[in-house]
Amino acid sequence: MRVFTRIVELGSFTKAATDLGLPRATVTLAVQQLESRLGARLLHRTTREVSATPEGQLYYRRCTRVLAEVEDAEAELAQGAGKLRGKVRIHMVAGMAAHVVIPALPDFHERYPRIDVEVGTGDRAVDLVREGVDCALRAGVVDTPHLVVRRLTPMPQATFASTIYLARKGEPRSLEALERHWAVNYVEATTGKPYPLDFVVRGELKQVTMNGVLTVMDSEAYVSGCLAHFGLIQVPAYRLAAHMADGRLREVLPNARPPPLPLALVHPYQRKVPPRVRLFMDWIAALCAKQFGTSAEEAPTGD
Repeated sequence: MRVFTRIVELGSFTKAATDLGLPRATVTLAVQQLESRLGARLLHRTTREVSATPEGQLYYRRCTRVLAEVEDAEAELAQGAGKLRGKVRIHMVAGMAAHVVIPALPDFHERYPRIDVEVGTGDRAVDLVREGVDCALRAGVVDTPHLVVRRLTPMPQATFASTIYLARKGEPRSLEALERHWAVNYVEATTGKPYPLDFVVRGELKQVTMNGVLTVMDSEAYVSGCLAHFGLIQVPAYRLAAHMADGRLREVLPNARPPPLPLALVHPYQRKVPPRVRLFMDWIAALCAKQFGTSAEEAPTGD
């Protein structure tokens, strides 16, 4: 059942074999034996892709429920014996991993030494099911269908520039003064349009699109552009604490800070969350609450 469900989710025998750490021949034989025992064809196979037949789709839905129940039963015994084990795969932006989550992981490992954590990083929104990711930590508004969203504490943001840039261009004291300044423009990958900078002035949100000579599509490059004196950026304040402390960067327009950035944990809607993943998500939520404030609610984003 585990082999079959991963083939359906990944659309490939080879990818499923790699994901499960099995020889491809073992995966192929497991499906052949399963189809023979059930007396039904579960998968359509072509040279390009593998997809579930109508019978396979029905069987896949039952398999996911059965496997979740099996894992729950095993986890219940393991929790009773204090031996909850397994791997948790989580995805997040590199900055969050480097500055918040990974530095705190020794605490989680000390409490749960039998749970391994695999942290994937990047700015793109991964397909959790197809890529075998248990949950993802995402910043911004999450509107991806078929995900359960657990909203966490929003991250305080601020506007920053390098001290060298400010020495060259002067420090802006108002939004009007931004016309004479540059920004490092962060481009949204799907639209190709740069994000405006957000400012809250007397409770009202103001958006400013600024000129700039550097455009990036990656959060690490965004910060690097600011450190290289290419202009203003807006990021969660935690990201730049070290650079603020050593005097390389300075906050600008502190009386018109952008609104806090939403932060959420997401996991697939149709899947029951394994106990080890739920445990890790609870730990992440508590970590973010400690870092940024208080936590929030859980809700699906789609049917």
